[in-house]
Amino acid sequence: MQTEKVVIEDIMNIVVEIAGGQMEVTKGDSYNVPLLDGNPGDVVTFDKILLTTEGENVTIGTPYLEGSVKATIVEHGRDKKILIFHKKRRKGHRKLNGHRQSYTQITITDINI
Repeated sequence: MQTEKVVIEDIMNIVVEIAGGQMEVTKGDSYNVPLLDGNPGDVVTFDKILLTTEGENVTIGTPYLEGSVKATIVEHGRDKKILIFHKKRRKGHRKLNGHRQSYTQITITDINI
């Protein structure tokens, strides 16, 4: 019985700041982020890179690293409805509110560091 060698690729993960929040991204993956300006098919560039990991090599920015992440806007949409229920006990006060959060679906196309 022969054993095969398995080569584990070093996948580069990057933590980037998108619309005020931090998100870990990898090239080729799709993500839903808060609503961005632009039309489907437009290219968006994010230059606030906070951290990179490649295998066991970790690089932390102070506060940011040099480089950029390019993404393509796939579509705009809205999430499921979130219901918020307020109640004050013994007062007879009940109130139901809800909203749907808007998002933009992006696909990471290029990473330059």
